[in-house]
Amino acid sequence: MEMNAEQGKLYLIPTPLGDGAVTDVIPDGVLGTACRLRVFVVEELRTARRVLSKYGPKGHLDEAEFHELNEHSTVADAAALLPLFRRADVGLMSEAGLPAVADPGAMLVELCHSNGIEVVPLAGPSSLMMALMASGLNGQSFAFRGYVPAKAEQRKAALKSIERQSKSLCQSQIIIETPYRNDTLLSDMLQTFTASTRICIAADISLPTQTIRTATVAQWRSRTPAIGKRPCVFIVLA
Repeated sequence: MEMNAEQGKLYLIPTPLGDGAVTDVIPDGVLGTACRLRVFVVEELRTARRVLSKYGPKGHLDEAEFHELNEHSTVADAAALLPLFRRADVGLMSEAGLPAVADPGAMLVELCHSNGIEVVPLAGPSSLMMALMASGLNGQSFAFRGYVPAKAEQRKAALKSIERQSKSLCQSQIIIETPYRNDTLLSDMLQTFTASTRICIAADISLPTQTIRTATVAQWRSRTPAIGKRPCVFIVLA
């Protein structure tokens, strides 16, 4: 579908992965773009306002218009936002990192493509790619598996399947988890995987408390870390 030059664009605005210095992870050009926008679609209003206040639109936040699109939203909710583009450019923001990656904002991006609205991705931190970069595992063949099931038996079955695929394809498998289940997931990995499988644990990426370590399951079993409720990426290579 052809783009309509008279309508607004969708700007995908990255956000920091934690409370570190904004200028350490967000380029100046992105900050400038975010500060000029006046219409935003966000995952959580309070977080978005806090992030934008750090980006620098002093005195203009009260003029900004916010619309929420979160895990409880439907495609119909996303479609109801399309009229916004008739009058303005729109910024899409996730809770952390890059919008539309393991994020409900993907619904709006898809609808924009279907309706001829230009989508403009802006550079920023990706915990998935930063973890893969630092893992020492296969960066040429990898798969993002997202979240594994929350129920114990289903989770262990999924982990076995992930390990089989990794071994079959020599492919790194990237997994994320809700922070309060980090330690449970790691415990299940160490029970389920074979001793030679390697696991990278990358927690608090880009923050002063960052820890990134790759070791075999056998090595992790001898000194199992407590990750706690920190944002974490797990990468597995069998």
